[in-house]
Amino acid sequence: MRLKKERIAILAKNMVEGLIDKKCVNPLIPKGDFITKIEHTITEEMMVEDRLNEEVREILKTHSKQIDQGSINYNKMFQMIKNKLIQERGIII
Repeated sequence: MRLKKERIAILAKNMVEGLIDKKCVNPLIPKGDFITKIEHTITEEMMVEDRLNEEVREILKTHSKQIDQGSINYNKMFQMIKNKLIQERGIII
């Protein structure tokens, strides 16, 4: 994940406080719970790419012989598979 947990907490707190201060939202739950929910949402979204990368690595394991022989460029194939999955699934990264 690209952001540390502490940074996500700060980001969520600033977002919630900004939304409340500008009267964009009127939370029906305590502010702390709202911040926690935003932290969780940010974390989940940030982990989408991590899970996708792991899936691509698993797919590439089936081609390890060709990669080891040099007939397939690992990095190029990794990016090709990743882009294909992103497009098929409509993932936004």
